[in-house]
Amino acid sequence: MNMRKPAVSGQFYPKNPNDLNKQLDRCFHDVENEKRRVIGAVVPHAGYIYSGNVAAHVFSKLQDVKTFVIIGLNHQGIGSAVAVSAQPWETPLGTVEVDYDFIQALPKRIIDTDETAHIYEHSIEVQLPFLQYRFKKFKIVPISMSLQDEETAKEVGDEISETVKKLRSKAVILASSDFTHYEPDSVARDVDRYVVKPILELDVPEFYKRIHNKNASVCGVGPIAAMMYAVKELGAKEGKVIKYATSGEVARDMTSVVGYAGIIIV
Repeated sequence: MNMRKPAVSGQFYPKNPNDLNKQLDRCFHDVENEKRRVIGAVVPHAGYIYSGNVAAHVFSKLQDVKTFVIIGLNHQGIGSAVAVSAQPWETPLGTVEVDYDFIQALPKRIIDTDETAHIYEHSIEVQLPFLQYRFKKFKIVPISMSLQDEETAKEVGDEISETVKKLRSKAVILASSDFTHYEPDSVARDVDRYVVKPILELDVPEFYKRIHNKNASVCGVGPIAAMMYAVKELGAKEGKVIKYATSGEVARDMTSVVGYAGIIIV
């Protein structure tokens, strides 16, 4: 069987399994496992040294479910504009199976099955070791988006929520995104606070409005909006910021940072 091989092991996270487990231990070192009924979440996708602790705060809140739908940005723009992968994914910690029944049940109005879109992309891959660290049995539905507009996001969110309802699936929907890129730390925090507020209120039009108002360099706008549309249909009420940090806290350079927000939707 064909398998999606790691594209960024040895770059964003360690290639050696023992080193990766140690890195994950460090990411979770100050994090309490407090499982909640989380329907969706926003998690960062930078190198673990920078955003791993923020991600760990989110993953520590997730309950053990059968399926994690992970929506990531297609940074390279290769392959279909909205693409699900139907192959198992390999990481240094082992193989992650896809939920083939879920993928088959997707209406496929806008989501294509296309492996090409996933070959070089890191935004979904970097989430998998966190899931492997936390859970023994789970499957994924990896969806990449190179289109970021609101209409596309709504269509993607609708396909996901319809499929969850049709299968009566126990699923958590993760949006992979970093926030402000390469601004001074104080600017990044102000902009991110401004654009995060409508995420907490599940207000997609206001989210897009604020992104445009500030010309915000949030990279996963489409995945976040698609997740918001899906979870609203599945009964979500509000979001909560679990952890926020910037790369400056690690790099010790506050003149040009990337912002990372860990958000759960309940």
